[in-house]
Amino acid sequence: MSRPGPSDTRSGAATTVGAVQRWYGLDDIPADLGPTVVTLGNFDGVHRGHREVLTRVVREAADRDALPVAVTFEPHPIAVLYPDRAPAAVMSLEQRLDALEAVGLNAVLVLEFTPEFAQQTPEEFVRGTFVDALGACAVVVGKDTRFGVRNSGDVDTLRELGGAHGFDVVALDDIGEGATEGARWSSTQLRAELLGGNVDHATQILGRPHRVTGTVVHGDHRGRELGYPTANLSQDHEGLVPADGVYAGWLVRLDLAEGAPDRTLPAAVSVGTNPTFDGHQRRVEAYVLDRTDLDLYGERVAVEFVSHLRPTLRFETIDSLVEQMAQDVARCREILSAIVPS
Repeated sequence: MSRPGPSDTRSGAATTVGAVQRWYGLDDIPADLGPTVVTLGNFDGVHRGHREVLTRVVREAADRDALPVAVTFEPHPIAVLYPDRAPAAVMSLEQRLDALEAVGLNAVLVLEFTPEFAQQTPEEFVRGTFVDALGACAVVVGKDTRFGVRNSGDVDTLRELGGAHGFDVVALDDIGEGATEGARWSSTQLRAELLGGNVDHATQILGRPHRVTGTVVHGDHRGRELGYPTANLSQDHEGLVPADGVYAGWLVRLDLAEGAPDRTLPAAVSVGTNPTFDGHQRRVEAYVLDRTDLDLYGERVAVEFVSHLRPTLRFETIDSLVEQMAQDVARCREILSAIVPS
């Protein structure tokens, strides 16, 4: 199903996925919504720290007989305010919404972040979004939350506004440690681990393997000629691609139902430009272990990254490349045989 983008805020643009509503602007919110418990953030990656906050939102909503709602922004505020400093997105908006919905929310509100939107005072934002549009009875945030023009609002500001407008504020401490000792679970740390190829550390932060999704397209067919046919992801794939290298991972066939045979398959994953053949286009491709019977062209798939094996190398001969590929596959088989896929 095609979904409206964040700039499409006309009435009727909302969509429902399962029991979860997606609102692409304040005009999409039903007038008879009832009380809500709300949180806000970019939620890039929807990592373990995010999910702790979101789980608390769901629990608070159940205790208060209210609806749990997350408010997020598109594009990332830094991309609008300081384009030269914009971080690479760990997830596309669609991936982010899917991950948010899996937590148990009733709805997700996507607000288009523009220079004009950024000029709202903390009072204007809270009154317009939390109070008038969402009828919040409680707001759950991390203690480092900032909002409003020039990030002038903080948790103390939110508490003052809550007192004035009749909602409670639940402020949570930083939660968990990331891939390095003393580091919290954060999108910044997650991004750094992926760009460094440290996908096992990224998994610790996410609580699940990082995935890149796309449609399988035709490549150069060299893998098939060498005995290792690969599924090449289209260049419009979604999700931050880790550093060039070879990884053990999973190929998930998203067009198949959950639990269907052959939905989740063990794979050796390559990211890079294929330097042995003087390639120039960076690609993500996956060889499903010990399978040459699959026709995946045109399918929507996710490639999940479990463990980094080695960097991308240029081989002097085809024989040495094939020998290394055999070693890579054997190592992937060893790693993945001990893991239950996510």
